[in-house]
Amino acid sequence: MKISETKNKNYKSTLNVTDPELVKIFDNFIFDEVIKHGDLDAKTRSMVILGALIGSHTLSEYKIMLEDALDVGVTPIEVKELVYQSVPYVGIAKAYDFILATNEILESRGVKLPLEGQSTTTPENRHEKGLEVQKSIFGEIIDKMYESSPENQIHIQKYLSANCFGDYYTRTGLDVKTRELLTFCILLALGGCEPQLKGHIVGNLKVGNDKKVLLDAVTQALPYVGYPRTLNAIACLNEIMPE
Repeated sequence: MKISETKNKNYKSTLNVTDPELVKIFDNFIFDEVIKHGDLDAKTRSMVILGALIGSHTLSEYKIMLEDALDVGVTPIEVKELVYQSVPYVGIAKAYDFILATNEILESRGVKLPLEGQSTTTPENRHEKGLEVQKSIFGEIIDKMYESSPENQIHIQKYLSANCFGDYYTRTGLDVKTRELLTFCILLALGGCEPQLKGHIVGNLKVGNDKKVLLDAVTQALPYVGYPRTLNAIACLNEIMPE
């Protein structure tokens, strides 16, 4: 989809009239260069971009790209799970508008809400199940985080296990490998989260997303998040996985 075009019938772009040179530059960059780079399939590429747009808190572009994502086969459940996955990373205050926008677009396409539930945990076992997923991704470092946490901060570690992982990573609709890739894209777009980004680079490697996959994801996010955050993400990649 070019910046001057969209499948969203409710969206009318005027940039082709008011800013034709910018449209030409942007379209040529994305569709003559960036989109041709790497091996991400259309669905994964679309989800990578949506994750980066949420991390950047760019709602207008998200709405446009969501239409495209649905057109290339990203399912309503996958879209909803993508947005839900962003909540523990961007916070509900930022995610809220994206949840509403997603609901509006799905309903405009005749999708009945709510969708089928994807939760697999209960209030009683969410910490246990979340901790299990954490350890499967990050290994013994999780035990060290618990052991080294001051008593007045241990509740944050428990929240991470029960909420971030127990409430979200254990859901169906997206597998852990995809969730880790999306988390990487959300964090790189947020900026200022380089320590967490490095941690999730390690997590991505553990679940099967190698450096090439991550570089492909960074490349597809570049036009939407800009060069500074792209270069920061690449620096983190090269630190964790030197050339």
